[in-house]
Amino acid sequence: MSDIVNTDIKLGVNKFFVDEEGAHIKLKDDADRAEVKKLIAACPAGLYKIDDEDNLQFDYAGCLECGTCRILCGDTALESWEYPQGTFGVEYRFG
Repeated sequence: MSDIVNTDIKLGVNKFFVDEEGAHIKLKDDADRAEVKKLIAACPAGLYKIDDEDNLQFDYAGCLECGTCRILCGDTALESWEYPQGTFGVEYRFG
């Protein structure tokens, strides 16, 4: 029996306290598609997606607060990025 656990299983044990009234990440309405592709490729939580009709799908719930999107794209794709307010955000439960 293997002791190897994949990344999705590890991420699945985290707890998220989502601030439903205050998104801590806001995207620009006219975000550059090249920048969006960077976000899709780099976000470790997979929060950025393009649907079948070429619309950008994003949900800040499940954010790992790593700041990868902020560092990678800054204000070219994001309107704002900040840590969630106290008592909200991710609670890591594995490793």
